[in-house]
Amino acid sequence: MKTFKNVLLVALFFATATVLGQTKLTGKVVDEMGEPLPGANVVVKGTTNGSATDFDGKFILNASSNSGAVVVSFVGYNKKVVSFSGASDLGTIALAPSNVLEEIVVTASGVIDLAEDRKTPVAVSTIKASEIQAKSGAWDLPEVLKSTPSVQNIKAGGFGDGQMFLRGFDQTNTAFLLNGQPINGMEDGKMYWSNWSGVMDVANAIQVQRGLGSSKLAISSVGGTVNIVTKTIDNKEGGYVRQTVGNNAYTKTTAYYSTGVSEKGWSFSGMFGHWQGDGYVDNTHGQGQTYFLSVGYQPNENNTFNFLLTGAPQWHAAAGRGTIQTFLDNGIRYNDWNTDNVNSPNTLGGSKVYPGGRNIYHKPVANLSWDWTINEKSSLSTVLYGSLGRGSFASLITDRNTGEALYARGSYNNHNWYGLVSNYSTKLTENLDFNVGADVRAYNGIHFRGVNEFIGVSSLDQSSVFSGNYTITNSYGGINPWSAVFNPNSDHDQRLGYDYEEDITYYGLFTQLEYSKNAFSAFFQGAVSNQDHVKTDYYNFTEATDSEKVSNFGYNLKVGAAYEINENHKVFANAGYYSRQPFHDDLFDNIRNSNDLIIPAVDNQEITGLELGYQFGSEYVSVNLNGYYTKWANRTLLDNNGEVFDTPAYESYQTFGVTQLHSGVELEIMTRPLPGLKLDGYVSVGNWEFDGNGNQRTFNSDGNQIGTEQEVVLDGFKVGGAAQTTAGVMASYKILPTLSIDGNWNFYKDMYSIGSLTQATFKLPTYNLTDLGLSFSPKLKEGTYLKGISFRVNVDNVFDELYLESVNGNTQASSNPSENWKGVNTSNNGRFGYGRTWNASVKLSF
Repeated sequence: MKTFKNVLLVALFFATATVLGQTKLTGKVVDEMGEPLPGANVVVKGTTNGSATDFDGKFILNASSNSGAVVVSFVGYNKKVVSFSGASDLGTIALAPSNVLEEIVVTASGVIDLAEDRKTPVAVSTIKASEIQAKSGAWDLPEVLKSTPSVQNIKAGGFGDGQMFLRGFDQTNTAFLLNGQPINGMEDGKMYWSNWSGVMDVANAIQVQRGLGSSKLAISSVGGTVNIVTKTIDNKEGGYVRQTVGNNAYTKTTAYYSTGVSEKGWSFSGMFGHWQGDGYVDNTHGQGQTYFLSVGYQPNENNTFNFLLTGAPQWHAAAGRGTIQTFLDNGIRYNDWNTDNVNSPNTLGGSKVYPGGRNIYHKPVANLSWDWTINEKSSLSTVLYGSLGRGSFASLITDRNTGEALYARGSYNNHNWYGLVSNYSTKLTENLDFNVGADVRAYNGIHFRGVNEFIGVSSLDQSSVFSGNYTITNSYGGINPWSAVFNPNSDHDQRLGYDYEEDITYYGLFTQLEYSKNAFSAFFQGAVSNQDHVKTDYYNFTEATDSEKVSNFGYNLKVGAAYEINENHKVFANAGYYSRQPFHDDLFDNIRNSNDLIIPAVDNQEITGLELGYQFGSEYVSVNLNGYYTKWANRTLLDNNGEVFDTPAYESYQTFGVTQLHSGVELEIMTRPLPGLKLDGYVSVGNWEFDGNGNQRTFNSDGNQIGTEQEVVLDGFKVGGAAQTTAGVMASYKILPTLSIDGNWNFYKDMYSIGSLTQATFKLPTYNLTDLGLSFSPKLKEGTYLKGISFRVNVDNVFDELYLESVNGNTQASSNPSENWKGVNTSNNGRFGYGRTWNASVKLSF
């Protein structure tokens, strides 16, 4: 008994010492307008022990020492160091906007390359969580970024089909990162926003780095880098429920909850949402879910672990294409890509209308991160991630004579993707910082055609396949994206048209050295990487056959320097060179019946970038001025004539030796002229065109070259797809402490068509769009269960402007004015942008 009492006394002593050793810190973080900053980070200096502010900007943090300092930071604001001595209320901590991003992310901080990681600036714009959630509504991420210099969003008609251009480069040439994890397609660099609709519900911030950017990873984007930083660990318990409604029967319900961090260092947070709608374009119904789960563990102040799982299963009908004249005759919502009177459970809205094309996909993504503060000078951050993509684009196949619906044929694009990113950073001297890390990825792409749903027939005979004759009797996945994951088509004898896999391995090393002393800073970044490619064909051979292995080595180099003239003025210059490996789809013929490499072999692209910048910052006005020059050389472009690939009419084209030059100037001005008023603006003027000519080879449907190599005249042709001159004004005014109004005006000029390389593009009409928003957050009585309630209304394209969003064609204006619309020949294929739309939401925080 005496021994037991002694043990109990010792245990009580240590428990008391632990409690007494805890210093409780509280406070509130606000922006320059005095508005709370939910999600701001408060971290004990020199540790990973941190907390995030709640809906009201308040935080509670337990420190293990009686004195020290906390670092308070938020994306797009200057960080602030606040000292403490003993348990205390640190009061209201106001953060000032910054030209240079200041951010501390609680987890994976070492691999999320935000601009604050370097003192040498880059051309960067940041959108914080409150703006994202207020303006997102029913939109994809690119729409939220449209008021960023040199960024343009194309909605493309259907849910999740949006496209983003950055400095004239499409999404395949912009790197997108989710908490440091690359998420562009490994095969072709493409982004499908329908797979990422949930990121806006859990994003802490999104940062657009234009041009060279600050990423240390072994990636070599041409246009820039977009960093999406999500919630991970919340130190305090709480959550919210949000309901959104909008035009065309759109509705979305989202619920989020976090337990906060327990005494043992554990935290759990989760989000689930459901959305559905009819779509702005006729017969483009869609629906889906979004989910997010985060589990955190902090065993001590120097180690933080976090597991994250997120996904957005969805299906949506695609918008058909047509000539400009077709839309002028039938309205901009017109969609003739469907079949009436189809007796199927997968028709739209019970009207027996079956869409001609439907996207069905589910891409669960998981990552496990570990942040280790080794000592005051060194840290290691590692993220292990993986994703399983399952789904297809389902096309309705009809009888060519009767028009009767036969079956929905899915073009499946499944994948298994795993990777690791790790970064070690250390302070070599007072003025010299060093980083080194690795970026490793393994990717297996699975591509085939199969049956999503039988409608007018019950089976399909495959009688001319080299791998054997068989009958397709099963349909897998259907139109349900959840079924596509848990019941995929893994039987090779239940596939048709094509059936192949590709294995891509990518391994890279990266490093950065940064020097900073007084007003001068400079950096060097370097990365090397290698890609291996193998294609396996199951369809065209009696046995599965592997292609020749292809390996490509690449590298990139960046250097830069900055000089702070005084506390208000800074100038900088950056330069970079990339030897960028071609995509897998540039190397292999994935359509025709073979494992053939594209001959001649596709070489690395050569990218040179130069940037100059000036920044001015004061209490009421901030200015960013950036100039850029990007030379994209040795491009290889692949195209075809649009005919069915397995018919004699099909031809494909390989154009190589192509060079593009993109140069321009970007000006941003952020002002706070009056209390409660924010007034910002930007102007981007670019010149994007082809430099010199290219050479083209033509191939028939069997993959054999037709004729001889021909020179293609490209020199001086303008690059199409995005406006080369853009401008915008964004304003918000707090009418009352609980009521504010905001709006933005965006202007687009010098936009060119996209079409055949053999003909010059032409300029599209200039247009401008105005959006308005209203926010209302009434004060609640003390002691109520709810922490806050907020209402939001958005109206986009307020004046219902009619404008051409994109044109695919090269037919110049007709001499007959009746055949043109605002100077554009109406025989070209094109799409008009959305007219006036709206959405409204209410959010309850608890």
